[in-house]
Amino acid sequence: MDAFILQILNGLDKGSAYALIALGLTLIFGTLGVVNFAHGALFMIGAFVAVTVQKLFQFSYIEIDETKKDFLGNPLKVEMPYLDHWFGTSVGEWMQDWSVPLSILAVIPFMFALGYILERGLIKHFYKRPHADQILVTFGLAIVIGELVKAFYGANPIQTPPPSAFLGTIDVGVMLGFDPNAIAYPTWRMVYFAFSVVIIASVFAFLRFTTFGMVVRAGMADRETVGLLGIDIDKRFTFMFGLAAAVAGMAGVMYAPILSPHYNIGMDFLVLSFVVVVVGGMGSLPGAVLAGFMLGILQSFASMNEVKAVFPGIDQIIIYLVAIIILLTRPRGLMGRKGVMEE
Repeated sequence: MDAFILQILNGLDKGSAYALIALGLTLIFGTLGVVNFAHGALFMIGAFVAVTVQKLFQFSYIEIDETKKDFLGNPLKVEMPYLDHWFGTSVGEWMQDWSVPLSILAVIPFMFALGYILERGLIKHFYKRPHADQILVTFGLAIVIGELVKAFYGANPIQTPPPSAFLGTIDVGVMLGFDPNAIAYPTWRMVYFAFSVVIIASVFAFLRFTTFGMVVRAGMADRETVGLLGIDIDKRFTFMFGLAAAVAGMAGVMYAPILSPHYNIGMDFLVLSFVVVVVGGMGSLPGAVLAGFMLGILQSFASMNEVKAVFPGIDQIIIYLVAIIILLTRPRGLMGRKGVMEE
């Protein structure tokens, strides 16, 4: 039972990342009809925003400390972080420690603006082009972004630790009535799962309970009719592209302490997340979230040593096997609209 619950937790952890990226992919496909293969790159950029903020918070200058002497009795030169100088030592150290969560404040406007620029400057020219053209241009864009990140940050992963308060583990076993330390799980991974649930719920609430969201959902169902009502649906869809980019960026920021950011991290998640979108149903937001968590849990159980001993390498292909089975029996995916991907 302990191992079972632990794999469920691992699956929810992986599924959270898949669901967040797939949610953004589905928002873009459902509104604009664009297959955006650059979405994984947006996730990567978010992770590197966390890296950048952490580096900026660590900037320092050299000052003479009269209270510290070398062996000759001369005052020592010490590094003084700018944050400590501007806000005081306690606040400066707190900001450095909490650089990852604070990066959210920077990543939301930055990624929204980046998404807006990408949609207006590039994506809008491919609305009426075949999906193959959309895939090629967005995949090429993802490669360019990855190489730019590699040029600025290098090819090696960059460690981005979470706040010290979340470095330990949570005794999940005690919460569930098991023996102490039976199921200890990393605290930050639990934080990431809770964060994912909040973001997903916020996006669904925005689409369901706001006038703006209702118009967007109507436009997703029948774009021409909404346009005939005098509503500029294109502007709203452009906003949704920016929102999807911001969601991907936030997912990347919070995932940085779990998997050290590197220039290829976007590609690693993109392929799996696109499979999640197809399995859940192209254009279906609930389907994307459901499939994300479901496939994350399946991949977690497939990675168990007992399973791999019977089916070697099954953890690497389980998602694709499930995708093949579902698409053979239900081409539109688990919750896709009738007629989508069924021609």
